This record gives sequence, C-alpha cells and structure tokens, in this order.
Amino acid sequence: MSFLARCFETARSPFSLLGSVRTATKRAGGTVRNHGGSPGKRLGLKKFSDQYVIPGNIIVRQRGTQFHPGQNVRMGRDHTIYATTPGFVRFYKQKWLRADRKFVGVVLHRGEKLPRDETALGRSRYFGLVDLAALTKSSPSPHTSA
Repeated sequence: MSFLARCFETARSPFSLLGSVRTATKRAGGTVRNHGGSPGKRLGLKKFSDQYVIPGNIIVRQRGTQFHPGQNVRMGRDHTIYATTPGFVRFYKQKWLRADRKFVGVVLHRGEKLPRDETALGRSRYFGLVDLAALTKSSPSPHTSA
C-alpha cells in the first residue's frame, strides 16, 4: 500500500489510529442536591388529647403556628408549645377573624372542655400545687387570725 493510500484511509476512519472506541450504553444521570443528607426534624404532636402532662412537657413541635397556645401553655421561640401547669391536654378550634384557629391548652381535670366558660364555671384557680377547689368554705383559713 502506498503512502497516499494510507493517508486517505485514515481520513476516512478517524478511529483507525486509536483502535476501537467504547460508546455509552446508558445515558448520563443527573445530579442530586443535598443527597438526602439532612435528617428529619422530628416535628409534630408529642402529647395527644387527654394525655397527662407536667410543667415543661412539650406538646407540639412545629414550624410556624399551626397550633396556637391556649390556657396553661406557652410558646417557645421556635414555636414549640409546652405545658406550664400539670393537667390534661385539650385541642380545640376557635373563630379567629375569618377562619378557624387551632388551639392547644391544658385543663386541670380530665372532664373539662376548652375554651372555658369562666362566667359560668368561675376562674380556673391553679396556684402552685394548692388545690383551692378542694378547700371548703367552712374550714378556717390558716392566714386569718382569731
């Protein structure tokens, strides 16, 4: 074969000098962001309705205010709702502007409902661990002098 013939043959096939070339049998896949590396934040309800809580127990962990604080509960700076008194958890809805809002509260006795009708039932009196409802009016008060 002459020199010119070999030049024309290489011009015809660019792979003749390189040998065989593998071609892809699968298409290239895309990349993923975050790679699933962020763990879950364990948000949601931690105590349910009628469950007993003590002060400091977390009732709801949330982002934003899906639940609003009612009686005997407070909201932390990350919108966590926690109990401030011992009692039983209650969930209820109340009309707020044009929509209903979901509230969480703690009642002192299992059968109570929220929101409390304080005009009919009187104020809920929780002072520390003293149960004022258990004291009768006939028993003398320890603070009065005879």
